[in-house]
Amino acid sequence: MAETPLATVAILTYNGEVYLERILRDVLAQEVDGEFEVLVLDSGSTDATLDIVRRFPTVRLHEIPNSEFGHGKTRNLAAQLATGEFIAFLTHDAIPASTQWLRELLKPFELDDSIVAVMGKQIPRPGCFPLLKYEIQGVFAGLGPDFGTSVFYKDNFVQSEGVLNAISFYSDVNSAARRDFLLTTIPYRDVRYAEDQLFGKDLIEAGYRKAYAGRAAVEHSNDLSLQEYRRRIFDETVGLRQIGFPIPVLEPRGQLRLTLRGIVGDGLRILQDSDFSWKRKIYWMAVNPVFQIEKWKSYRASTLVDINDAEAVRSGSLEHRRKSA
Repeated sequence: MAETPLATVAILTYNGEVYLERILRDVLAQEVDGEFEVLVLDSGSTDATLDIVRRFPTVRLHEIPNSEFGHGKTRNLAAQLATGEFIAFLTHDAIPASTQWLRELLKPFELDDSIVAVMGKQIPRPGCFPLLKYEIQGVFAGLGPDFGTSVFYKDNFVQSEGVLNAISFYSDVNSAARRDFLLTTIPYRDVRYAEDQLFGKDLIEAGYRKAYAGRAAVEHSNDLSLQEYRRRIFDETVGLRQIGFPIPVLEPRGQLRLTLRGIVGDGLRILQDSDFSWKRKIYWMAVNPVFQIEKWKSYRASTLVDINDAEAVRSGSLEHRRKSA
């Protein structure tokens, strides 16, 4: 391996045995112009995660106690441990969709030195429930075409908080950054949740650029039960409120309107969805509305909760429940 690899692929794990072996095999099979290393940073797994990592002798493993994990600070630690010029982040359930994933994720950095971070595409996993499937597809379709690269930056066109938040959108499920930028200029902030959204906003407001690489795709969608999905919505919305995103209270009439719109819209998409057999379409036409009801019920609760009341936040949090399980 070269003294300074082109990239470090950092995979953050915690009880990630379900997809990890496939992820490591697919990452190590990447075709890229330059050397790269793979770093797994584990935060106290109690399943077979560590055994899986040890089957791959070229993969570097670093372990920390679960109590030391933080979404932002653990990614900063990965940057400190990495040796590559760029650091690519994957979560333990994000599977590269092709052997060109890493090449395409790094390619936008060649366009402009002011591009300091790149976000790749996420493709819903087969079996993902319709509401989440269509949300993921909608979000990434809005970022740009699959055949090209979109670059986001702040200029005089950005006159409102809403537009700023839109161009700042960032997910580090599948992303890359200039490692030196993370170490010396703008690191991730150590916040409870939504560290990636805050990082995207920090770099845009500081005058840097980020890119979306639609060809750098991974298969990813959270395998969640109805109750877990409800709690995830709570975490995401409260997390955004805690980092300063202006989210108004959702009134009951608004909750009803959004719920009905979601049920009708998803219903039409399910009927037209060629991924589903007729039996699955009938099943999801009956079940998916319950997800819509729980989504907007949880969203309204997350707009009402006192974000300074730690106990109230913990009681609705999926992340807290998983850590304390």
